[in-house]
Amino acid sequence: METKNTTPTKKNVITVKDLYRFYKVGDTVVKALNGVSFQIRRGDFCSIVGTSGSGKSTLLNMLAGLEKPSKGQVIIAGEHMEKMKENELVRFRQKHIGFIFQSFNLMGTMDAIENVALPLTFQGVNEKERKERAVKMLKLVGLEKHLDHTPKQMSGGQQQRVGIARALVVNPEIIFADEPTGNLDSNTSAEVMRLMQRIVKEHNQTMIMVTHDNYLAQFADRIFHIRDGKIQKIEEGTITNINDV
Repeated sequence: METKNTTPTKKNVITVKDLYRFYKVGDTVVKALNGVSFQIRRGDFCSIVGTSGSGKSTLLNMLAGLEKPSKGQVIIAGEHMEKMKENELVRFRQKHIGFIFQSFNLMGTMDAIENVALPLTFQGVNEKERKERAVKMLKLVGLEKHLDHTPKQMSGGQQQRVGIARALVVNPEIIFADEPTGNLDSNTSAEVMRLMQRIVKEHNQTMIMVTHDNYLAQFADRIFHIRDGKIQKIEEGTITNINDV
């Protein structure tokens, strides 16, 4: 008797078609992106890896709607990012997207709960629910003993965990991470990467990470190698052992 595969097919949540971004520097036209096309499925952890000037940050900005393409399409959750006006993009990002930054971008006068709850204020969530959701996310990233600590009372790795919790608190469909471990040592970086792996798998969220570090890129399910504004190859990550951190 033939056994059918009952594993559900992952749906594409990001589609990029023939994406170009040109800059004019004096009389020279720089092709920051030069015809990029790919698809990313829901629940995937993808890394975009390349050296400085390869186009990886420009690509991330296009995906997040922070820059408009010169040509091409960026379709996220069924919506054409390149066609949206700025106020529409702001609402879309609040609803669908979370951001993790290299420099943490935490408010120094706020404790961990207040920092994580901050995005919820822009969504009109009441104070009681903001606190409850912030505490839940901080526990998820292993900071239940640091709820009332300000950034200066935490290590770099702990601050980045607060940044991750802040990105997750709005329950985003997609998380963009821009060099998220750039200010951390190698051991702490690996801990943060394992945490990001686990969160993506447990919550079926999609994460797109930009990095120049080929080792850190290997924590992703798929690695997009970009050079001179083009995707050179796509490969699978090799570090798949997700440990509790």
